[in-house]
Amino acid sequence: MEFKRVPALDKCFRILDLAARSNSGIGISEAARALGYNKSTVFNIVHTLASLGILANSNNGKFMLGPRLYTLGKRASDNFNLVDVAHPWLESVTEKTRLSSFLGVKAGDRVTIIDKVDSPVDIKVSSEVGMRIPLLAGATGKVFLAQMPDEKVVEILGQKELRAYTPRSCTDPAKYFEAVKEAREKGFAVDDEEYIEGIRAIAVPLRTHHTGALSAIWVVGLSSQIKDGDIGKIAELLAEAARNIEERMGVFE
Repeated sequence: MEFKRVPALDKCFRILDLAARSNSGIGISEAARALGYNKSTVFNIVHTLASLGILANSNNGKFMLGPRLYTLGKRASDNFNLVDVAHPWLESVTEKTRLSSFLGVKAGDRVTIIDKVDSPVDIKVSSEVGMRIPLLAGATGKVFLAQMPDEKVVEILGQKELRAYTPRSCTDPAKYFEAVKEAREKGFAVDDEEYIEGIRAIAVPLRTHHTGALSAIWVVGLSSQIKDGDIGKIAELLAEAARNIEERMGVFE
């Protein structure tokens, strides 16, 4: 689905960019001249941002970046730090399993891939960093929902229709809820050709909620590459990687 760009947001971020480049803050008239915007438009945007804590009104009547923007930036920085910490463990998992491994975070009703390590074999499954996967698809959806309270899981399942991506997809909310609870108990979830035919995946959650987003790591491969007898061993490798990532991110029991 294509989005319709919101001009007011473009203006908002140009004002924030202007404020970020100024050491002493920006005034309303100054910003309007620099950006070629109507003064009343800048006035309304700046004061709205200030009311949200995104900008701060200084004593000289100028506006600078505010404390809430710092908090949001810190959360984004934590996610990038998560990439730095997790990447060597994704490499380790891929080296041992010969499968492509991924790190992703929940963003709204999607899962965004923020890091990956491709399988070294010629025939492999891969996705690009930045790709967004539907939340209720495959193994990742189960481990993300497994990190939420039951009430929230029921709410999400009640709001969103479960799509039949393949003939193996679960479209029954009650059965999907049971799969989520099973993932919570086992500590991992399996996608057995439920999202893409011929593709299997195994996912485990990451307890890094302090970064501001739910996160998980997973491996993906052809069904012929992930055999039933290998699932437990692969899940344990992922769980071990997750424990090491959590320890280095400062997550403790």
